[in-house]
Amino acid sequence: MRFMTTPDNTSDAPADASPEVTAVAAQDWARASADPQYRAAVVDLLGALAYGELAAFERLAEDAKLAPTLADKAELAKMASAEFHHYEKLKDRLTEIGEEPTLAMEPFVAALDGFHKQTAPSDWLEGLVKAYVGDSIASDFYREVAARLDADTRELVLAVLDDTGHAGFAVEKVRAAIDAEPRVGGRLALWARRLMGEALSQSQRVVADRDALSTMLVGGVADGFDLAEVGRMFSRITEAHTKRMAALGLAA
Repeated sequence: MRFMTTPDNTSDAPADASPEVTAVAAQDWARASADPQYRAAVVDLLGALAYGELAAFERLAEDAKLAPTLADKAELAKMASAEFHHYEKLKDRLTEIGEEPTLAMEPFVAALDGFHKQTAPSDWLEGLVKAYVGDSIASDFYREVAARLDADTRELVLAVLDDTGHAGFAVEKVRAAIDAEPRVGGRLALWARRLMGEALSQSQRVVADRDALSTMLVGGVADGFDLAEVGRMFSRITEAHTKRMAALGLAA
């Protein structure tokens, strides 16, 4: 899972509205980073993403131990490798802009590790649902934020959010399991709802602790979200989550 945040306000705005490209999004990193608070927010964002990718690599490698077949084990190993390459891209970018990657990631370690500890899957199917649901919600959020980032940072963020193949793999395996044993669906639906609640709780706490990042997200830096757009954004994320749950054959 990668970090995301959620505010207390929501909106009834249409879910099919899309984020607008903003003024900062038309700038490159050299220009946009002249604002020290914007720079600090981006460093936080890249640090959170980098540790999220590193943790995803570790989690997928661990989940491979639960795989029922050798082919499944190999598939997860391939996905873990892709997550590690994403981590390397973020680490290299932080170094390129003069930041120490370890220091940038450190503020997010405790909460993300805590999330994974509290949501350790008990079996193979729970592991698949966790990766699919948690990563997808976080990726939706980061894509929304990317529309408000400078062009160079936006390109990197979107690149590391590329699907590693886990989505299609998870859907195929979970649906097959439910078809074979329908009662599994109820247990996994409850598990998915628990994951969403834990993810929102942990990530909200983390972002609240990072002043530059939280200020950017609510409009205090560059082109952050106003409250109306925050509501529209979460309507889009919620709708996407509901569709993914349906793809798994689960109730949202």
